[in-house]
Amino acid sequence: MKTLLSFLGFDPAKHSVRVEMMAGLTTFLTMSYILAVNPIILGDAGMEKGAVFSATVIAAVVATMVMAIYAKMPFALASGMGLNAFFAYTLVLVMGYTWQEALAAVLVEGLFFIVLTILKVREAIVDSIPLNLRYSISVGIGLFIAFIGLKNGGIVVANEATVTGLGTWNATSLVAVSGILLGAILLTMKIKGALFYTIMIMTIVGIPLGVTQIPEHFTILSLPSSLEPIALKMDFSRFISLDIDYYIVVATLLFMDLFDTIGTLIGASTGAGMVDKKTGKIPGLNKALMADAVGTTVGALCGTSTVTTYVESTTGIAEGGRTGLTALTVALLFFLSLFFSDIPDDSLCRYHQCPIPRGCDDAASDCAY
Repeated sequence: MKTLLSFLGFDPAKHSVRVEMMAGLTTFLTMSYILAVNPIILGDAGMEKGAVFSATVIAAVVATMVMAIYAKMPFALASGMGLNAFFAYTLVLVMGYTWQEALAAVLVEGLFFIVLTILKVREAIVDSIPLNLRYSISVGIGLFIAFIGLKNGGIVVANEATVTGLGTWNATSLVAVSGILLGAILLTMKIKGALFYTIMIMTIVGIPLGVTQIPEHFTILSLPSSLEPIALKMDFSRFISLDIDYYIVVATLLFMDLFDTIGTLIGASTGAGMVDKKTGKIPGLNKALMADAVGTTVGALCGTSTVTTYVESTTGIAEGGRTGLTALTVALLFFLSLFFSDIPDDSLCRYHQCPIPRGCDDAASDCAY
């Protein structure tokens, strides 16, 4: 057991199995929304939702396992939010690329990342960032997460006059505020698993209030959807034909993922106390960047958008996660989720044969089956 844990950077004298696994569970709970959101977003680009779900899980498992075993760090990875929206709504629906061509761009980007990581170019970029700016990134990430939480809880809403404004009080906002207060109290009391307990308690409280939605009909266990409709479906014709605009797309994906990952790793590593106080460097950073690059490459082969390190990893770090055991726990939970999917394959509604993506209910007259 000790030998196995040593592969994850776990030291029994410094770390606790219970704390690391609780941290992994907390991280998974805060980022598992991607399992529902990614199929919806990429489904709008014409990809089958069930297949995208499986691809999302597999990419997350592989990338997070690499992070756990190779980098020995407590960070989790999955298809990135924002990056998937750029894939579906900008590249496919606005710029007119097919999702197969967009997947090819993601694969090329991933391969470039692997090369840049081997050459330590990405690490050099991180080292070139001033120390004060690096430390400020962790503060910015914390504010960003807080803002997302306030927005999703309805506490903060859009306002034309002041950009943001105070939302109306309802069941959702009351549950959100209660969760913030409960989490703050438990963290102040230094209770291990504070964030996990807060998530569980507020989920239960939200049921009678109608905030937590329980579906009337759902499948407890199901076989994973096949990857066949989307796996290895990349179209490299634009790349081979030397389409300059397409090369710009690849470069755009490259820079988006580069700075997304760098910002998250710097902020999360600072919060975890992994940054060398004298040099400001992060030990093992290049290995963590390799996990990101491998995840993006594997994800493209399976049929999903760019994989990146999740800022939600900071929730697990706040619970005490410091080793690869935290990431391994997240990877195992993602793998288990593969068998708890109730997302249809859209086998009767082939989005890629429709001129405009639409729902299955009204697609029969427009789609050729």
